[in-house]
Amino acid sequence: MKLPDDFRFSQSSLQDFADCRRRFYLRHISRLAWPAVESEPVLEHERAMQMGTDFHRLAQQRLIGIPSERLSALIHDPELHSWWTNFVDYLPQVAALDDRTYPETVLTAPLAGCHLVAKYDLIVATKDARLLIYDWKTARQPTKRQYLEKRLQTRLYPYLLARAGAHLNQGQPVSPQQVEMVYWFAAGEGAVERFPYSAAAYQADQSYLTNLIETIQGLGESEFPMTSDERRCAYCVYRSLCERGERAGDLEAFEAEATLDSPAGFDIDFEQVAEIEF
Repeated sequence: MKLPDDFRFSQSSLQDFADCRRRFYLRHISRLAWPAVESEPVLEHERAMQMGTDFHRLAQQRLIGIPSERLSALIHDPELHSWWTNFVDYLPQVAALDDRTYPETVLTAPLAGCHLVAKYDLIVATKDARLLIYDWKTARQPTKRQYLEKRLQTRLYPYLLARAGAHLNQGQPVSPQQVEMVYWFAAGEGAVERFPYSAAAYQADQSYLTNLIETIQGLGESEFPMTSDERRCAYCVYRSLCERGERAGDLEAFEAEATLDSPAGFDIDFEQVAEIEF
């Protein structure tokens, strides 16, 4: 499979391939826009997505130094205000660890003849030489740990930080043992799930990601079948194209699948991402 010249493997594209090869092909290779909503009711879904976007923007502005009080005055939605209050209450725990903070950081690195890329909500380099990845989740209920463990984000983000994060570690190579992934949930009074990293996990993730990319590169255009798990199709915009139904799945079930976390998708201009030298 000849990938587009500007193609970068993100947690979003890799997760799409793992979930449904056809969806990966349509979204990331064909780049086909298809006018279908992901879940019902439509207006409530759109509101939830917009709130996720607004929250991430507020968090980023606070982390670059804009006072909480000034940002709070901009919030008019009660649910978003509740998330924001939880975030402001949690920040002192992050600040107590702080040596250096890197909000909205993008890392990229080559692998298997392609490039990996990840956009981090926040990376904190602590006084005791740890590198903590913080990811803000805005689903209306905390995601179960066993679900997070299986997500590509939980594998890709720590791996890429260990691989390409030396400039965040005072120029020194990053040991996987320094890295920890922290999911923080805006709802549920700021619940947290933590995933420490290790050298063994790094090697396993490198092998897994390499194999995944090489598998994709080795497939022909006719070798991207639809998933056999048709439950996934209820929340896929391509379901009508694939003749897997026209009606979107229910919003509450959609949130239970933890797919509302990414604000406005993975919208990065990769041409503006500086390459890491190796």
